[in-house]
Amino acid sequence: QVQLVESGGGLVQAGGSLTLSCVASGLTFRNYAMGWIRQAPGMEREFVAGISSSGRETHYADSDEGRFTISRDNAKNAVYLKMNSLKPEDTAVYYCAADQVHADIVVTIGVGEYDYWGQGTQVTVSS
Repeated sequence: QVQLVESGGGLVQAGGSLTLSCVASGLTFRNYAMGWIRQAPGMEREFVAGISSSGRETHYADSDEGRFTISRDNAKNAVYLKMNSLKPEDTAVYYCAADQVHADIVVTIGVGEYDYWGQGTQVTVSS
């Protein structure tokens, strides 16, 4: 059974930082592109950042590039999202997701393309 477990969310003031973690089990982690997707209240899920299975390629939403950094450790079956300069509009539930890929440089951007999802972790940024 595939499980993705996120941690690291919380309440932070605007301008602050948080690092989210996601640990995967039940899958061959190195065969999966990973992503972080968020959903604010009343809004659709939106792509935040993605990383290829090898870790060599990354992609960010325009609103996040320069503030967020995605990384992974295939030895630990883990993916991370370092978030700096947080804004109130970053408030959302953040989900970790996995997409099985056949090329190690593919970054999955489409939210609907992900195969597995975690339960999410709440990030709240106060003004």
